[in-house]
Amino acid sequence: MAMALRTAAAAAPRGLRRLFSTTSNPAINFPPSAATATQQREKREPSTNLFVSGLSKRTTTEKLQEAFSQFGEVVHARVVTDRLSGYSKGFGFVNYATLEGAANGIKGMDGQFLDGWVIFAEYARPRPPPGQHENNMSSPYSRR
Repeated sequence: MAMALRTAAAAAPRGLRRLFSTTSNPAINFPPSAATATQQREKREPSTNLFVSGLSKRTTTEKLQEAFSQFGEVVHARVVTDRLSGYSKGFGFVNYATLEGAANGIKGMDGQFLDGWVIFAEYARPRPPPGQHENNMSSPYSRR
């Protein structure tokens, strides 16, 4: 197989040789690896508020609080739900009393199963100030 690729690469016009090259091609953008994604998540500022994603539609606030309370004192937990169906939208928030409890919650629950689904826990991003959109774009309906 490798010999066939080398032969095809040698016979290919100059512009196509890069496609057959085994060296990294800067034009090809591969998705970040899991290790890169973990490093990016860990760069967030530690806080007592955690963002939890990957939740099942059947996960309730009570189940979320119960699962995370084994790693520290949970002040508040909330599963974000759809207004019409009442089911989970797949994410939620857990607020711990201490930074240590939040760190233990991430270590203990990130990548674990809850209601049959693998969940991910990370420090939540702080909310933007009121009236300011996170992506700095104004509403298309506002007057300018």
